[in-house]
Amino acid sequence: MPDPTPNRDTSSWPKAVFFDLDGTLVDSVPDIHEALNETLASYGEPPFTLEAVTRMVGRGVPVLIERAYASLGKDIDPATRDKVVARFLSIYGPRAARLSTLNAGASETVRRLNEAGIAIGCVTNKPEAETREILAHFGLEDLMAVVVAGDAGPEKKPAPGLLLLAAERAGIDPGDVLFVGDSENDVAAARAAGMPILVLRGGYTALAAEDLGADAVVDRLDAIEPYFAALGPVGHGS
Repeated sequence: MPDPTPNRDTSSWPKAVFFDLDGTLVDSVPDIHEALNETLASYGEPPFTLEAVTRMVGRGVPVLIERAYASLGKDIDPATRDKVVARFLSIYGPRAARLSTLNAGASETVRRLNEAGIAIGCVTNKPEAETREILAHFGLEDLMAVVVAGDAGPEKKPAPGLLLLAAERAGIDPGDVLFVGDSENDVAAARAAGMPILVLRGGYTALAAEDLGADAVVDRLDAIEPYFAALGPVGHGS
């Protein structure tokens, strides 16, 4: 793990910082949990605990539904899954930010980096409509140079396509982007995209943060800036 040095010049790198949404910028599981249980109840299925749903999040809504049914010991065919996905989104969409909260340091860090001229992006497996609703609710949408969500076209994380599309839309080389996430999906996507990766401790993963394979682990989002110099072209070896 790099040794953060707060007083080093970080003016040239990164040119952009992209953030994952669920578990990184926002603790969104309370809303996902409530919407999922309401969805399942409409099909006569029992509810899950918050902890159980937390372990299901991270690969987009279709995988969320697949994991829920697998946990119930039931198979679900693609057509039925898609119907349940649509039902979930109809419930979740209008209230996607009702119980969610920003993670510590999220707003301050995004605003500070934006004021410093660093392009800010959000790259998530969540659908774009719900992503923008949450960002707008917390006053972050207008600060984003780019928002690339799970329905943008490329394969979802852990594949690198969403990250590469975000870099392309921002007009920035992937090597000049720092990605900040919270899970093994984020690490794998960033590695494949050629982006240094920081992970936030306490995210939506069953693995310990130190075991995710990131370049560094932080406890709060307002602790990422001291790592910039260490992870840049010189410190990262690129």
